[in-house]
Amino acid sequence: MGIKKIISFKFWIPNFKMYKELFENDSYAFSTFRDKDGYLTVREKMMVELKAVKLFRKYQSNYDTIWRYFYSLRLKKYQYKYGLEIQNKNIGKGFVIGHWGRIVINGESKIGDQFMVTHGVTIGRDIRGKRKGVPTIGNRVAIRANSTVVGNIKIGDDVLIAPNTFVNFDVPRNSIVIGNPAKIIFRDNASEGHVGRLPQ
Repeated sequence: MGIKKIISFKFWIPNFKMYKELFENDSYAFSTFRDKDGYLTVREKMMVELKAVKLFRKYQSNYDTIWRYFYSLRLKKYQYKYGLEIQNKNIGKGFVIGHWGRIVINGESKIGDQFMVTHGVTIGRDIRGKRKGVPTIGNRVAIRANSTVVGNIKIGDDVLIAPNTFVNFDVPRNSIVIGNPAKIIFRDNASEGHVGRLPQ
């Protein structure tokens, strides 16, 4: 961390504007994922899945400020309590956790808008070989329970990765990936109904 960054005024100020924009999109996506179309009850607003995304967005929005370290510690508590290991600054709008449980998202992976993930999912790094690196995931992608996406691969837009699927290869857009070993089934709007919508 350079001295110029430390003495910068912006380094000390929380980025409320970015946080508000991102979390409003996430809240709306969460509501549509639950067929509520923008409305959430008080109980739903207190659900672990949404509170975890809220805390993550505070971390992400303040990645370039001193507040990053404070929210990083709070995320660590969520990791120990709920099994949610999500310290990543590259997740787009409309992030939904469908069901909390052990979830690992590598901090260097790149993920687009309208992303849904559920319990038991790992998005990780391959440490050697031709796929060494982390995944890049497109828009409107849903990864269902107990699936693993690993390595320097590209997942296209509108993809559904079915439960208990291992993916270490590129996946084209408009696809369902299922099984282990996995196979690809081409289908238009494959993730429809599995991801939340963004406000118009």
